[in-house]
Amino acid sequence: MKTKNYLALLITIAFLMSTFAPLIAVTGAELALAPRIGIDQSTASNWSGYAAVPSSGSVSSVSGSWIVPAVTGARRTTAYSSFWVGIDGYNSGTVEQIGTDSDIQNGKATYYAWFEFYPNPAYKLLRFPVSPGDKISASVTYSSGTFTVSITDITTRKTFSTSSTVPTAARTSAEWIAEAPWSNGVLPLANFGQVTFSSCTASVGGISQTISSFGPMTAATSGTGYDAITMTTSSGTVKAVPSGLDDTGAGFSVHWFNAGP
Repeated sequence: MKTKNYLALLITIAFLMSTFAPLIAVTGAELALAPRIGIDQSTASNWSGYAAVPSSGSVSSVSGSWIVPAVTGARRTTAYSSFWVGIDGYNSGTVEQIGTDSDIQNGKATYYAWFEFYPNPAYKLLRFPVSPGDKISASVTYSSGTFTVSITDITTRKTFSTSSTVPTAARTSAEWIAEAPWSNGVLPLANFGQVTFSSCTASVGGISQTISSFGPMTAATSGTGYDAITMTTSSGTVKAVPSGLDDTGAGFSVHWFNAGP
């Protein structure tokens, strides 16, 4: 009888773990998906893609889609590349974000999904398998003091969503980014070739806008509008470059050039 009760307890614990523990903190290199480490207005050492800064009002949502890119690397190579949508981080100290990684760890390609309410740790999704070629759709929304991050693998029909408060969030920018993660410094950028973002929109004051709707950021706009961000090393070597916006005003590609860091 005791054996049966013990087995029943183990089964119950296993069920609860599988139901309520779909996450694990990103460990190993202790990766962080950090705010933009700016070199100048349109250049950063860790970001490449687009950010949009409204001239008035606060960002209440951001969304976009991308195809998970395959990565390549030589034997014993370790490098990282993260692709995400988010709110904040362009000109503020928090980032509310969700996305996927295409990494090379000891020469082996590794793919996974994650979310982060920076400066809190990033969390990897345990039961959300990701493969190169999968189409991903993701969003971050804000309502009544709470951020909700959501991701869908359209190819596999897997979905995930979670919420958190971020008391210091400024909600002053929206982003669609390819990133070289951080761990005691910017890490090498994995060779992802090219990643294409589409259906990129953000809401300000309840109005949904494409990237192009914000207008280009110039000296005359006092740091508002959209910014096309090139990733470079501190010495100026280009690591990744965004294309211009496509005809929809809501899509673009980021091209890999160099690992850096």
